[in-house]
Amino acid sequence: MQPNPTVFTPLLIAALVFFAWSCYRRFSLVTLGRGEDRFQRLDLRVWDMLLYAFGQKRVVAKPFGINHFVIFWSFVILLIANGEFLIRGVFPAVSLALLPPSLRHALLLAFDAISLLTLVSIALAVGRRLFFPPSYLNTPYVKARSFEAFLILAFIALLMLAYFGLHGAEIAMGEEEAAAWMPVSSFVAKVLLAPHSSLLIPVASFCWWVHAVVLLAFMMFLPHSKHMHILTAIPNCFFASLGKPNTQPREEFTRGSRYGVSEVQEFTWKDLLDGFSCTECGRCQNACPATATGKPLNPRQVVHAIKTNLFVNGPLIQKGGKPIVPLIGEEGEGTNTEDTIWACTTCGACLEACPVLIEQMPKIIKMRRHLVEMESQFPEELLNLFENMEQRSNPWGIAPTERTKWCSTMEVKPFTAGETEYLFYVGCAGSFDSRQKHVSVALATILNEAEVSWGILGKEEQCCGDSLRRLGNEYVFDKMARENVRLFQEKGIKKVITQCPHCFSTLKNDYKQYGLELEVVHHSELINDLLKAGKLNLSQKVTDLGRVLFHDSCYLGRHNDVYEAPREIIAAATGAPPVEMERTRNNSFCCGAGGGRMWMEEFIGTRINLNRVEEALRKNPDTICVACPYCMTMFEDGLKDKLAGQTRVRDVAEVVAEGLR
Repeated sequence: MQPNPTVFTPLLIAALVFFAWSCYRRFSLVTLGRGEDRFQRLDLRVWDMLLYAFGQKRVVAKPFGINHFVIFWSFVILLIANGEFLIRGVFPAVSLALLPPSLRHALLLAFDAISLLTLVSIALAVGRRLFFPPSYLNTPYVKARSFEAFLILAFIALLMLAYFGLHGAEIAMGEEEAAAWMPVSSFVAKVLLAPHSSLLIPVASFCWWVHAVVLLAFMMFLPHSKHMHILTAIPNCFFASLGKPNTQPREEFTRGSRYGVSEVQEFTWKDLLDGFSCTECGRCQNACPATATGKPLNPRQVVHAIKTNLFVNGPLIQKGGKPIVPLIGEEGEGTNTEDTIWACTTCGACLEACPVLIEQMPKIIKMRRHLVEMESQFPEELLNLFENMEQRSNPWGIAPTERTKWCSTMEVKPFTAGETEYLFYVGCAGSFDSRQKHVSVALATILNEAEVSWGILGKEEQCCGDSLRRLGNEYVFDKMARENVRLFQEKGIKKVITQCPHCFSTLKNDYKQYGLELEVVHHSELINDLLKAGKLNLSQKVTDLGRVLFHDSCYLGRHNDVYEAPREIIAAATGAPPVEMERTRNNSFCCGAGGGRMWMEEFIGTRINLNRVEEALRKNPDTICVACPYCMTMFEDGLKDKLAGQTRVRDVAEVVAEGLR
């Protein structure tokens, strides 16, 4: 059943022109962004595209994601059927009938089965939004029962129903010789249409036009809706960062330059493409510790605000005008507030959760850089931090001569090139924090017991600068990094042991940008290797810790993929693996101290560390094990607030040191 091509052809041409024009208007805005090289290692990029875009790896990680997987692949496969439909509407002689019968029959069977499966998936999606919407789909930003969501679902359902109506009518009229390969359409023909033979031609014509109008309407609507991600998600996965979100781009400091991002065109083109690719699924929001504790930060809304800002300001900028909607300012559509920007803990949970590999957290750091470096506008408590870092290279502003007080009761040698294998980079917390000093002593004891060749820098050691970089003070970080790189190179340091995941990540990842290649090992990794190699033998099992629960540090786990080492240490030292949190490993929940939040107060919402402590206490632990000084502080403070003094916090090094006694 084919309507007159002279009617359909102009409609198709008009729809295609409108679609192309809309895509050009939208995607030309991406070119306003700054340049960025995202073309290296094409082999890895193709693999990520296949794994995350076509394989839907992160989508199916959640149970309902399987439903989206079905809809996605149905859309991909039915592109063939819809392509043939459009071409045949213009050139009736061109159809699947030109293919070899075996191939055509296989395609028709696939189209029939997949169309039915799509209808079921659409029904489930509608039912979920109506009756069982997840909490993150009912927020001030996104509504489960939004008009657009139901419109798209209705479009897809109508396409499937029109497909069955059209082919069912053709089968009932005897115009389809391959009816045996179309079971669902044959069922429609037999049960619904055959008893009404006089209506077959009108039904076929009606269904054809419904299919045509909906298909063309969907095509024209797509570039103007949030479902634009259908066009951009696949390339976004291709251009995604190849590494973990464990570093930030360097800035070159020259007179007259601007730093950070204050206007939308100052983002890179990939940052802007991210905005087009957001599916608004809510997974980043659901994983974000700031959102979970009532802070104004919502990673999804940050990306949405950037996209909205681009839609308003982009056309003006293209014409040589200036933006009219501020990127950073008072609350409003297309604007991120300062409270939003400062709420981020840089835990990376949003990046880990995003199905299409959007990079939310780095955009926040770029806006922080502008506030700090261009406006000198930041939370008041950070003023002391920045001054202390510049003047005495540690957050507390303590004199550098105090860095060795932690080892006053034991003999510790300075690092000597050619004689010492490892530098024990103690870090600011390990040197100055009264609680973390115990961990430093425990680790030193372990290193001596295993006869590891190690030394320290003593008062020459400086802060690695992690908090500075994540807070947006790139200028002071850059100065500190250069000084550290020079010192390490002068000392001939090649191997480094750290007890702080933030020092570990910064020395290992950030300092590569300054030409310093180090073999950096976190103390949990080294201790685990020593135990496995038999170089460290525990004299007894540690049995007085009771029920041991382990918490994953964001900067050790999610940022650097170190998950097993601390768990294996606890199992070796206590004789049993640790109890796991509800949110664990790459799904772990932040302690609240990352991204410089260690040095800031939480005036909005509830405290992030209390959320995590409450989760821990639900497991009834006697001991909570950590592998990070920030986590140590946040858990001990949280336990005091919860009056849970019977629960102890121990670093994994302390557990092993106890087994050496």
